[in-house]
Amino acid sequence: MLRLLSLLQSRREWSGHELADRLGVTERTVRRDVERLRSLDYPVTGTTGTAGGYRLGSGTHLPPLQLDDDEAIAVALGLVGAAGGGVSGMAESSMSALAKLEQVLPARLRPQLAAVGSAAEAIPRPGVPQVDPDALAVLARCCRNHEIVAFDYHGRQRGTTRRRVEPHQLLTLSWRWYLLAFDPGRDDWRIFRVDRITSVSPALHRFTPRVLDGPSYLLESFVSAQYEHTVVLTVEASSVDVTSTFEGVVRGIVEPLSPSSCKVRFSADSPAMLLTQVAAIAHLGSFTVDQATPETAALITEAGERLTQAFAGLR
Repeated sequence: MLRLLSLLQSRREWSGHELADRLGVTERTVRRDVERLRSLDYPVTGTTGTAGGYRLGSGTHLPPLQLDDDEAIAVALGLVGAAGGGVSGMAESSMSALAKLEQVLPARLRPQLAAVGSAAEAIPRPGVPQVDPDALAVLARCCRNHEIVAFDYHGRQRGTTRRRVEPHQLLTLSWRWYLLAFDPGRDDWRIFRVDRITSVSPALHRFTPRVLDGPSYLLESFVSAQYEHTVVLTVEASSVDVTSTFEGVVRGIVEPLSPSSCKVRFSADSPAMLLTQVAAIAHLGSFTVDQATPETAALITEAGERLTQAFAGLR
Protein backbone atom coordinates (compact mmCIF):
# COMPACT_ATOMS: atom_id res chain seq x y z
CA MET A 1 0.00 0.00 0.00
CA LEU A 2 2.91 2.35 0.70
CA ARG A 3 4.30 1.68 -2.78
CA LEU A 4 0.89 2.54 -4.23
CA LEU A 5 0.85 5.79 -2.26
CA SER A 6 4.35 6.64 -3.48
CA LEU A 7 3.29 6.16 -7.11
CA LEU A 8 0.17 8.29 -6.67
CA GLN A 9 2.32 11.08 -5.22
CA SER A 10 4.81 10.92 -8.11
CA ARG A 11 2.38 11.65 -10.95
CA ARG A 12 -0.90 13.50 -11.42
CA GLU A 13 -2.91 10.55 -12.76
CA TRP A 14 -2.55 6.76 -13.16
CA SER A 15 -4.74 4.15 -14.83
CA GLY A 16 -5.60 1.04 -12.86
CA HIS A 17 -3.72 -1.08 -15.40
CA GLU A 18 -0.56 1.04 -15.07
CA LEU A 19 -0.61 0.82 -11.28
CA ALA A 20 -1.15 -2.94 -11.34
CA ASP A 21 1.71 -3.37 -13.80
CA ARG A 22 4.12 -1.20 -11.77
CA LEU A 23 3.21 -2.92 -8.50
CA GLY A 24 3.13 -6.45 -9.92
CA VAL A 25 -0.40 -7.13 -8.66
CA THR A 26 -3.88 -7.46 -10.11
CA GLU A 27 -6.18 -4.52 -10.75
CA ARG A 28 -8.50 -5.97 -8.12
CA THR A 29 -5.70 -5.63 -5.56
CA VAL A 30 -5.16 -2.03 -6.68
CA ARG A 31 -8.85 -1.26 -6.14
CA ARG A 32 -8.72 -2.83 -2.68
CA ASP A 33 -5.63 -0.84 -1.66
CA VAL A 34 -7.17 2.37 -2.99
CA GLU A 35 -10.16 1.80 -0.73
CA ARG A 36 -7.81 1.26 2.22
CA LEU A 37 -6.06 4.56 1.46
CA ARG A 38 -9.43 6.31 1.34
CA SER A 39 -10.31 4.85 4.73
CA LEU A 40 -7.13 6.51 6.06
CA ASP A 41 -8.35 9.89 4.71
CA TYR A 42 -6.17 9.95 1.62
CA PRO A 43 -8.25 11.79 -1.04
CA VAL A 44 -7.86 9.28 -3.89
CA THR A 45 -10.39 10.10 -6.59
CA GLY A 46 -11.45 8.14 -9.65
CA THR A 47 -10.97 9.62 -13.12
CA THR A 48 -13.11 9.15 -16.21
CA GLY A 49 -11.88 7.83 -19.52
CA THR A 50 -11.68 4.68 -21.60
CA ALA A 51 -9.97 2.70 -18.84
CA GLY A 52 -10.57 4.92 -15.83
CA GLY A 53 -7.87 5.75 -13.35
CA TYR A 54 -6.88 7.28 -10.03
CA ARG A 55 -5.62 10.62 -8.82
CA LEU A 56 -4.37 11.73 -5.39
CA GLY A 57 -6.24 14.97 -4.77
CA SER A 58 -6.11 17.58 -2.03
CA GLY A 59 -7.89 16.90 1.25
CA THR A 60 -9.05 18.82 4.28
CA HIS A 61 -5.83 18.00 6.13
CA LEU A 62 -2.35 16.79 5.27
CA PRO A 63 -1.89 13.01 5.15
CA PRO A 64 1.58 11.57 5.73
CA LEU A 65 3.95 11.61 2.77
CA GLN A 66 5.99 8.64 1.63
CA LEU A 67 9.62 9.84 1.46
CA ASP A 68 12.75 7.80 0.90
CA ASP A 69 15.88 8.42 3.01
CA ASP A 70 17.49 10.97 0.67
CA GLU A 71 14.19 12.84 0.19
CA ALA A 72 13.69 13.16 3.95
CA ILE A 73 17.16 14.67 4.46
CA ALA A 74 16.62 16.95 1.45
CA VAL A 75 13.38 18.23 3.01
CA ALA A 76 15.22 18.87 6.28
CA LEU A 77 17.94 20.89 4.53
CA GLY A 78 15.28 22.81 2.62
CA LEU A 79 13.50 23.70 5.86
CA VAL A 80 16.73 25.02 7.38
CA GLY A 81 17.32 27.15 4.29
CA ALA A 82 13.73 28.43 4.27
CA ALA A 83 14.12 29.66 7.84
CA GLY A 84 16.67 32.22 6.66
CA GLY A 85 15.07 33.04 3.32
CA GLY A 86 13.17 36.08 2.16
CA VAL A 87 9.64 34.77 2.80
CA SER A 88 7.76 36.49 5.62
CA GLY A 89 6.98 34.36 8.69
CA MET A 90 8.80 31.24 7.47
CA ALA A 91 11.43 30.97 10.23
CA GLU A 92 9.11 29.69 12.97
CA SER A 93 7.05 27.54 10.58
CA SER A 94 10.18 25.91 9.13
CA MET A 95 11.58 24.98 12.53
CA SER A 96 8.20 23.63 13.64
CA ALA A 97 7.99 21.46 10.52
CA LEU A 98 11.56 20.23 11.10
CA ALA A 99 10.63 19.11 14.62
CA LYS A 100 7.57 17.23 13.31
CA LEU A 101 9.67 15.56 10.62
CA GLU A 102 12.14 14.32 13.24
CA GLN A 103 9.33 12.70 15.24
CA VAL A 104 8.13 10.50 12.38
CA LEU A 105 11.46 9.53 10.81
CA PRO A 106 12.81 5.98 11.15
CA ALA A 107 15.34 5.58 13.94
CA ARG A 108 18.21 5.14 11.46
CA LEU A 109 17.64 8.64 10.05
CA ARG A 110 17.10 10.56 13.27
CA PRO A 111 20.83 11.05 14.01
CA GLN A 112 21.33 12.57 10.54
CA LEU A 113 18.35 14.88 10.95
CA ALA A 114 19.45 15.86 14.45
CA ALA A 115 22.88 16.72 13.05
CA VAL A 116 21.31 18.91 10.36
CA GLY A 117 19.06 20.65 12.88
CA SER A 118 21.78 21.34 15.42
CA ALA A 119 24.70 22.16 13.13
CA ALA A 120 23.02 24.06 10.31
CA GLU A 121 21.39 27.45 10.56
CA ALA A 122 20.48 29.91 7.82
CA ILE A 123 21.17 33.50 8.85
CA PRO A 124 18.62 36.00 7.50
CA ARG A 125 20.18 38.72 5.36
CA PRO A 126 19.40 42.21 6.68
CA GLY A 127 17.57 44.51 4.32
CA VAL A 128 16.17 41.81 2.04
CA PRO A 129 12.50 42.58 1.22
CA GLN A 130 10.11 39.96 2.59
CA VAL A 131 7.79 38.06 0.27
CA ASP A 132 4.17 37.29 1.15
CA PRO A 133 3.97 33.45 1.39
CA ASP A 134 0.32 33.44 0.27
CA ALA A 135 1.17 35.41 -2.87
CA LEU A 136 4.13 33.11 -3.53
CA ALA A 137 1.90 30.04 -3.20
CA VAL A 138 -0.71 31.39 -5.64
CA LEU A 139 1.97 32.31 -8.18
CA ALA A 140 3.58 28.87 -7.86
CA ARG A 141 0.23 27.15 -8.36
CA CYS A 142 -0.51 29.24 -11.46
CA CYS A 143 2.94 28.42 -12.86
CA ARG A 144 2.32 24.72 -12.34
CA ASN A 145 -1.23 24.75 -13.75
CA HIS A 146 -0.40 27.08 -16.68
CA GLU A 147 -3.08 29.48 -15.48
CA ILE A 148 -3.15 33.21 -16.23
CA VAL A 149 -2.69 35.34 -13.11
CA ALA A 150 -3.48 38.98 -12.33
CA PHE A 151 -1.81 41.16 -9.70
CA ASP A 152 -0.88 44.70 -8.72
CA TYR A 153 2.78 45.49 -9.38
CA HIS A 154 4.51 48.31 -7.54
CA GLY A 155 7.22 49.21 -10.05
CA ARG A 156 10.47 51.04 -9.49
CA GLN A 157 9.53 53.95 -11.75
CA ARG A 158 5.97 53.58 -13.06
CA GLY A 159 4.10 53.31 -9.75
CA THR A 160 1.40 50.67 -9.27
CA THR A 161 -0.11 48.96 -12.31
CA ARG A 162 -2.48 46.02 -12.69
CA ARG A 163 -0.85 43.21 -14.66
CA ARG A 164 -2.29 40.11 -16.30
CA VAL A 165 0.35 37.60 -17.38
CA GLU A 166 1.17 34.00 -18.22
CA PRO A 167 3.40 32.89 -15.31
CA HIS A 168 6.34 30.76 -16.41
CA GLN A 169 8.66 30.22 -13.44
CA LEU A 170 9.59 31.45 -9.96
CA LEU A 171 13.32 32.07 -9.53
CA THR A 172 15.57 33.14 -6.67
CA LEU A 173 18.76 35.17 -6.99
CA SER A 174 20.72 36.90 -4.25
CA TRP A 175 18.00 36.31 -1.61
CA ARG A 176 15.25 37.77 -3.80
CA TRP A 177 12.30 36.04 -5.48
CA TYR A 178 11.41 36.81 -9.10
CA LEU A 179 8.46 35.84 -11.29
CA LEU A 180 9.28 35.25 -14.95
CA ALA A 181 6.13 35.63 -17.04
CA PHE A 182 4.97 36.36 -20.57
CA ASP A 183 2.89 39.53 -20.84
CA PRO A 184 0.42 39.18 -23.76
CA GLY A 185 -0.42 42.90 -23.59
CA ARG A 186 3.22 43.78 -24.29
CA ASP A 187 3.93 40.66 -26.36
CA ASP A 188 7.16 40.05 -24.47
CA TRP A 189 8.69 38.36 -21.45
CA ARG A 190 8.77 40.29 -18.17
CA ILE A 191 10.56 39.82 -14.84
CA PHE A 192 8.72 40.86 -11.66
CA ARG A 193 10.11 41.07 -8.14
CA VAL A 194 7.70 39.06 -6.00
CA ASP A 195 8.10 41.38 -3.00
CA ARG A 196 6.53 44.12 -5.17
CA ILE A 197 3.50 41.98 -6.08
CA THR A 198 0.18 42.29 -4.19
CA SER A 199 -3.50 41.43 -4.73
CA VAL A 200 -2.73 38.19 -6.58
CA SER A 201 -5.68 36.37 -8.15
CA PRO A 202 -5.87 33.52 -10.68
CA ALA A 203 -7.76 34.55 -13.81
CA LEU A 204 -9.22 31.03 -14.22
CA HIS A 205 -8.01 30.82 -17.82
CA ARG A 206 -5.41 28.33 -19.01
CA PHE A 207 -2.65 29.02 -21.54
CA THR A 208 -0.25 26.93 -23.59
CA PRO A 209 3.19 27.19 -21.92
CA ARG A 210 6.04 28.71 -23.91
CA VAL A 211 9.55 27.28 -24.00
CA LEU A 212 12.21 29.37 -22.25
CA ASP A 213 15.28 28.69 -20.11
CA GLY A 214 14.24 30.75 -17.09
CA PRO A 215 17.53 30.95 -15.14
CA SER A 216 19.55 31.87 -18.23
CA TYR A 217 17.02 34.52 -19.24
CA LEU A 218 17.04 36.07 -15.77
CA LEU A 219 20.84 36.29 -15.61
CA GLU A 220 21.11 37.62 -19.17
CA SER A 221 18.50 40.27 -18.39
CA PHE A 222 20.51 41.55 -15.44
CA VAL A 223 23.71 41.51 -17.47
CA SER A 224 22.30 43.48 -20.41
CA ALA A 225 20.10 45.91 -18.44
CA GLN A 226 20.92 49.60 -18.76
CA TYR A 227 20.43 51.57 -15.54
CA GLU A 228 21.14 55.15 -14.51
CA HIS A 229 24.77 54.56 -13.51
CA THR A 230 27.32 52.76 -15.66
CA VAL A 231 31.03 52.07 -15.51
CA VAL A 232 33.22 50.50 -18.21
CA LEU A 233 36.66 49.10 -17.34
CA THR A 234 39.57 47.57 -19.22
CA VAL A 235 41.05 44.98 -16.87
CA GLU A 236 44.45 43.29 -17.02
CA ALA A 237 42.97 39.91 -16.09
CA SER A 238 41.30 37.09 -17.97
CA SER A 239 37.57 37.18 -18.64
CA VAL A 240 37.20 33.98 -16.59
CA ASP A 241 38.82 35.56 -13.52
CA VAL A 242 36.71 38.71 -13.86
CA THR A 243 33.46 36.78 -14.23
CA SER A 244 34.23 34.78 -11.08
CA THR A 245 34.05 37.99 -9.00
CA PHE A 246 30.42 38.74 -9.91
CA GLU A 247 27.98 38.62 -7.01
CA GLY A 248 24.36 39.62 -6.55
CA VAL A 249 22.24 40.97 -9.37
CA VAL A 250 24.88 43.40 -10.70
CA ARG A 251 26.63 41.24 -13.28
CA GLY A 252 28.85 42.75 -15.91
CA ILE A 253 29.08 42.24 -19.65
CA VAL A 254 32.57 40.86 -20.27
CA GLU A 255 34.33 41.13 -23.62
CA PRO A 256 37.65 39.25 -23.88
CA LEU A 257 40.44 41.32 -25.47
CA SER A 258 43.25 38.79 -25.07
CA PRO A 259 43.94 35.72 -22.91
CA SER A 260 44.98 38.06 -20.08
CA SER A 261 42.76 41.12 -20.53
CA CYS A 262 39.12 42.03 -21.05
CA LYS A 263 36.62 44.86 -21.08
CA VAL A 264 33.72 44.81 -18.60
CA ARG A 265 30.62 46.99 -18.28
CA PHE A 266 28.52 47.30 -15.12
CA SER A 267 25.21 49.14 -14.81
CA ALA A 268 23.15 49.70 -11.66
CA ASP A 269 20.60 51.92 -9.93
CA SER A 270 23.17 53.41 -7.57
CA PRO A 271 26.92 54.17 -7.60
CA ALA A 272 27.27 52.22 -4.33
CA MET A 273 26.34 48.97 -6.11
CA LEU A 274 29.04 49.64 -8.71
CA LEU A 275 31.60 50.37 -6.00
CA THR A 276 31.23 46.81 -4.73
CA GLN A 277 31.92 45.32 -8.16
CA VAL A 278 34.86 47.63 -8.96
CA ALA A 279 36.44 46.84 -5.59
CA ALA A 280 36.09 43.11 -6.27
CA ILE A 281 37.91 43.49 -9.59
CA ALA A 282 40.64 45.79 -8.28
CA HIS A 283 42.62 42.98 -6.64
CA LEU A 284 42.86 41.03 -9.92
CA GLY A 285 45.28 43.43 -11.57
CA SER A 286 45.62 46.91 -12.96
CA PHE A 287 42.73 48.42 -14.90
CA THR A 288 41.70 51.64 -16.59
CA VAL A 289 38.34 53.38 -16.47
CA ASP A 290 36.94 53.93 -19.96
CA GLN A 291 33.57 55.33 -18.89
CA ALA A 292 31.78 56.30 -15.67
CA THR A 293 28.96 58.63 -14.70
CA PRO A 294 30.13 61.65 -12.64
CA GLU A 295 28.32 60.39 -9.51
CA THR A 296 29.96 56.98 -9.82
CA ALA A 297 33.43 58.47 -10.34
CA ALA A 298 33.03 60.77 -7.33
CA LEU A 299 31.80 58.04 -4.97
CA ILE A 300 34.50 55.52 -5.93
CA THR A 301 37.24 58.18 -5.77
CA GLU A 302 36.14 59.31 -2.30
CA ALA A 303 35.96 55.71 -1.10
CA GLY A 304 39.45 55.04 -2.44
CA GLU A 305 40.85 58.12 -0.71
CA ARG A 306 39.33 57.10 2.62
CA LEU A 307 40.72 53.59 2.29
CA THR A 308 44.19 54.89 1.39
CA GLN A 309 44.18 57.24 4.38
CA ALA A 310 42.92 54.59 6.78
CA PHE A 311 45.53 51.99 5.81
CA ALA A 312 48.46 54.33 5.06
CA GLY A 313 50.16 53.81 8.41
CA LEU A 314 50.01 50.00 8.23
CA ARG A 315 52.14 49.42 5.13
